[in-house]
Parts: sequence; structure tokens; C-alpha cells
Amino acid sequence: MTRSEFERPWEELSRLAGEGSSLELETFLENLPAGDVALAMSRLPEDEQTLVASLIAPEFAADVVDQLVDVHAAELIESMDATTAAAILDVMPSNRQADLIGDLTDADAAAILDEMDPEEAADARRLSQYEDDVAGGLMVTELLKYAEHLTVGEVIEDMRQRMEEYRDFDVQYAYVCDPKGRLTGVLRLRDLLLSGDAKCIADLMIRDPESINHRATLDEVLDFFDNHHYLGVPVVDDRSRLLGVVRRNAVDYARSERQDNDFLKTQGIVSGEEIRTMPLWRRSRGRLAWLSVNILLNVMAASVIAFFQETLSAVIALAVFLPIISDMSGCSGSQAVAVSLRELSLGLVRTDELIRVWLKEVAVGMINGITLGCLIGIVALLWQGNPYLGLVVGAALCLNTMVAVSIGGLIPLVLKRLNVDPAIASGPILTTVTDMCGFFLILGIATAMLKYLVT
Repeated sequence: MTRSEFERPWEELSRLAGEGSSLELETFLENLPAGDVALAMSRLPEDEQTLVASLIAPEFAADVVDQLVDVHAAELIESMDATTAAAILDVMPSNRQADLIGDLTDADAAAILDEMDPEEAADARRLSQYEDDVAGGLMVTELLKYAEHLTVGEVIEDMRQRMEEYRDFDVQYAYVCDPKGRLTGVLRLRDLLLSGDAKCIADLMIRDPESINHRATLDEVLDFFDNHHYLGVPVVDDRSRLLGVVRRNAVDYARSERQDNDFLKTQGIVSGEEIRTMPLWRRSRGRLAWLSVNILLNVMAASVIAFFQETLSAVIALAVFLPIISDMSGCSGSQAVAVSLRELSLGLVRTDELIRVWLKEVAVGMINGITLGCLIGIVALLWQGNPYLGLVVGAALCLNTMVAVSIGGLIPLVLKRLNVDPAIASGPILTTVTDMCGFFLILGIATAMLKYLVT
């Protein structure tokens, strides 16, 4: 590849798509550095993205789609005709199929499923009914499953006859089930290959293996893998029937996705997902959902300033310190929010432990508040030469820091208990409360000490 192709791969991708050269497209995409496939595809117009995915073989297209972020991948699949999309989904892992099907409109999903291989479509329908953050939504159904009465020779013969089907499976173990489909054991392939053909696999399997329920939450699955050094764990239903396998790498990816989404939500991206290839109005609407509420909350905070406008007019120097106190307290509160969100995600705190969390946070807030209050007080004294001004702003920042960390630590727990997403709502509530309290404290204390401030 030339230097220009490496630096601006989307231009070469566009040229090859225009020429309709399938082989050259596949070669170019295969040689692109990791991460550049998603970059190149995102820079193309929607019709050219669809053309690229339609020209290359389904196996190549599936690899391209798999490298895109979920929202972009779903948009690309949705832009194709149902037959082409179905051919691509047919060669993807079952959990990825389900994720993409779940992100499509009902009409598009139904049309694509009708064109897919019946067995693949049945799996995709079943898995798409699960939420993304439960074991059933994380599992793959591509696994080796055998009845416990089979012999080693029969199992090996099955593997030979169906080697094309099994070739793309991430195989570490085979799973053994009773006549009712219930998981009874795990068979190591090493034990299988080193045993005689007449040996019954029930005599070789590891009995009563670890498993997780298909309704297990992501936190429960994460906890399982944190405590077990397994590459995968079988998933069973309420009757212990084997449904699939959750791989460790799928769980790590889900953890990363949740952290990314939580971060975006804390920044006001309410949907938890946005990339700049999404439609303009959809992006704008998603941001306005948070901003329009936030402007109302800020008006409430500003009303406190209006109430004390006479004090502010008399001591105009206070205006300099209003944004400082607001911002510093907000930062302290955001730290407390982050810790609570982190502990909630790790299961280290319960939503009813409000007193414990408050005591922990107010202790930190008191130390940090006194330290920051003294610093800002010294700045005010050096600037205006009035120790009372330093006392007012220092006391206001100290007290508001304690308020901010208290609110910041408790809000996520309260919201979680009310089944409200704490990542979305914590920020606006914290900002409004700390602003109102900060403005009230500095202007209220200043009003009480006005005669010492006006010289």
C-alpha cells in the first residue's frame, strides 16, 4: 500500500468501490491496519458503504461489520437489501447476530430473518429476546454438544463429518448432556483424542461443571470470571438445559462498552451512544434531551443570584468568586459521583447504605473543604486586602464542598434505588444543587457580614 492509501484509506476504498473490483476491495481491506477499517468506512457516504459491503464476499463483509461500533454496524446492515444482509449475518457469531438484529427496526429485522438460514434465524430470534447485559445476550450457541451415551469414536467421527461447520467455532471443550438436554459434564478435547474409540464419553467427562443461569446479569457474569480463570462458562436455563457458552472476551467487551456508555451518559449523551456518522437530527435530538432540562435547572440556580442582587451590587468583587465556588464544588461532587457509580458497578455498595456513604464522603469533604477554603480565602485577602472577604468566600467554598460530596455520593444510590439511570441524572442534579447552594452560601454569608465588606 502507498503512503497516501495508508493516510487516507477512505479515498482508495471509494475508488475501488466505484470500479466494482471485489478482489481488490477484499485485498485492500485485509491489508488495512487494525482500526483503520472502521475509520475508512465511517468517512464514506452511506451509499458507498453499502456498495463496499455488497461487493465483497459475505465472510469479508462480516469481518468489516464486526469492526464497526454497534450503532454504525446496525445502520450499515439496515441500508442493505435483505438478501445481502442475511448472507452477511449468516456467517457471524450468534451473539453478534442477535445484537445487530436487536438494533434494527422490527420491519427490517423480520425481512432479514426471513432470508437467513432457518437454523441461524431461529438462534438469532431466540438470542435477540435477551437484553445485551445478561448471560443469554452474551452467549454464543456455536459449541460442541454430545449425548452422554456416545463413544469417543462416534464423537470424533461426527467432528470429522462436520468439520466445515465446526471450523469457525471457538472450541476448547465439548459439552455433554443427558437425554433431556441437561448439562451433565464437560469433555476436554485432549482427553477425547487420547482415549480409545470404544470408551464412553461419560467416563471421561468432568461431572457437575460450573455454569451460570441465562438470566444472570452482567455484574454476576463479571463476578464469576473475576473469581474463575476460565475462558468460557456454559449457560443453562432454569431446568439446567444447555443453551450456549459465554466467552471471557465477550464479557470483557461488554464491560468496556458499559463503561464507555456510562461515561457518555455522564457527559449528557442520554442515549449512551453517539458517533458523527449518525443522522444529524438524531444526534441533535439526543443532546437536546439533556441540554433543554439543564437550562431550566441553571435558571433555578441563577434565581438565587437575582435574590441577592443588592448584596452583589454592593460588593462587586463577589462576582469574581461565584464561578470559582460553583466550579470547584462541582468538581468535588463529580468525584463523589464517579466513586459511587464505580462501587455500584462493582457491587461494593448497596443502595440502602446511604448513611455509610454519607459519613465516608463528608469526612473527605470536610478535609478538602477546609483546605480549598483556606486557599481561596488567602487569594481573596491578597487581592482585596479585606480579611472578611477572604472569610466569606473561604467559608462558602468549604461548606459547599461538603454539600457537593454529600450530594454526589448519595445521588447515584438514590436514583439506582428508584430505577433511574444514575449515569444520566446524577450530573444535572449535582450541578443544580451545588450551584444553588454555592451561590446561596457566599451571598447569604456576605449579606450577614455586609457592613464588614463595604468600606
